[in-house]
Amino acid sequence: MVSLRRLARLCRDLAKQHVDDPGVPAAPSGADRYADWVQIALILFHVELEKSHRETEDYLNEMPGVLAVFDLDEAPHYSSFCRWEQRYRMRELRRLLRTSAEQAGWSGEAAIDASGFQRNQTSFHYRDRANYSLQSLKTTILIDVNSLAIKDVHYTTQKAWDGHIGMQVFRRNAEDLRVLSADANYSWSDLREECRSESTHPLIRHREQTLLQKAHNARMDATDYNQRWMSETGFSQLKKDDGEKLRSRSWHGQFRDLTRKCIVHNLTQAAS
Repeated sequence: MVSLRRLARLCRDLAKQHVDDPGVPAAPSGADRYADWVQIALILFHVELEKSHRETEDYLNEMPGVLAVFDLDEAPHYSSFCRWEQRYRMRELRRLLRTSAEQAGWSGEAAIDASGFQRNQTSFHYRDRANYSLQSLKTTILIDVNSLAIKDVHYTTQKAWDGHIGMQVFRRNAEDLRVLSADANYSWSDLREECRSESTHPLIRHREQTLLQKAHNARMDATDYNQRWMSETGFSQLKKDDGEKLRSRSWHGQFRDLTRKCIVHNLTQAAS
């Protein structure tokens, strides 16, 4: 278990590494404006608290030691947290996720798997656009089987085939992968060929329709395939530590919520 003060330092250091001007004071223009690194660090730290925005402001003001880590005398107004969470979009969050995965110890031996996160308040706008009645957000993660660091995430509310999702995730991360493990839901010859073309060893189970495919699966089971189950361990940690339900009302807010959870997961893995 990582202490809140130590996690605050990890959030601060990651945020300063991400921005172009890490030396800017925390509040360069007074209490109504904050440096970019403070904004990023605080919205990540907010994930660990699991409090509402109003409660987070009060909670931080009761923790002067944590505020000191961010070079602040008092917490920002609760409305600031909401604005900052909307400001930093998925492109920047993905960059932060990749950086945090490297800090957690990315080995290049990864597994891909999917799970569902319940949505407290379904976005009717997105549901209408997707033409799909949904209760959960299907989330696919690329996770290191050695360090449990999460390198990439993919979200969908559509009934997309896992093989196509796996191809998208692989192409985004091909240069950082030596081994890719996946279950039979990702069994696709095109994905295996793509892995081999990028010098990545595919440990993807076959659908057991022939004796040869059964033999291939048995051979994988005897080697390193069992490490793929570490992806389920990663999902269980996310749901245990950060909650299974997503609270944002909008669909894009829910994507960002879970990405921030993954970043904080990586930071806690790096500290453990």
